[in-house]
Amino acid sequence: MQEFSNLILEPSLIALISWWFGTGIILLLVRIPKQWFSAARGFWSLISIPALFCCYQSMQENSNANAYIGFISTIVLWGWHELTFLTGWISGSRKQPLDPHLSTWARFKQSVQVIWHHELALFLNLMILLGMQIGHPNHTAICTFALLWLMRLSSKLNLFFGVPQVGDQYLPNQLAYMGSYFRKSEVGLFFYFTMSLSVLTWVGLVWQAHEGQVAITSHWVLLASLLGLAIVEHILMMIPLSLERVWGWALKSESIPQEVMTSNNSNCVFDETLIIPIANPSLLSGTSIETKTAA
Repeated sequence: MQEFSNLILEPSLIALISWWFGTGIILLLVRIPKQWFSAARGFWSLISIPALFCCYQSMQENSNANAYIGFISTIVLWGWHELTFLTGWISGSRKQPLDPHLSTWARFKQSVQVIWHHELALFLNLMILLGMQIGHPNHTAICTFALLWLMRLSSKLNLFFGVPQVGDQYLPNQLAYMGSYFRKSEVGLFFYFTMSLSVLTWVGLVWQAHEGQVAITSHWVLLASLLGLAIVEHILMMIPLSLERVWGWALKSESIPQEVMTSNNSNCVFDETLIIPIANPSLLSGTSIETKTAA
């Protein structure tokens, strides 16, 4: 029992709590008065510096402690990107709604313009971690960051092609215009393709461990747990679920100004938000916040 706790339960709980608490903190900070955004970003920037150093330190040696340090430090770094995006500081060159009646390619180009600064920041962060990783054995930090980014990309592409639950009602005021870039539709082939690929990858990881082909380490369990959470988030793109059910401590049950609400346009596509209620609120996706105005 003790062995099971150390090998499976402990890192699984750490992954779950890091995801849940980290997302809640971001939800909380994005809901503070707008004049405090700069202070929040400044504070998170300060804690991101030691987090980056801890990522480097965790790479030096394979151990349970270094796996946890690398994982949690990467969540802190990811949180910085989420905060700067959701407060409207680093998003893209385009800060207006999607133009109507565009071709698919034109809509895609405008969608990229809305988020490309943020995507560039993520890419640079990944390159920094990659440079730090060279010559060191522990890959938890860079694998965590890469997994978060890949699952975010999957989520954004699904929002481009269309899903039933786009989560535009949760966008913060400063990003309300992004609601026009979502496409609300029935689940399509691309969603089934990405879900199948993700689930098969997760099942493959579990099967390899079951068959003894890979060692069950804290590093392995942390990444497998994170992938599992990302899969759950994708599934919830089909199911409406209020954020308050999961992050009630970070959200107030107050309504938001009517101007925040945006209508769903069947031509709306692509968003940087990697989550919808739950598939949209989390660090794995890049949440949109705020509660929907009562009718």
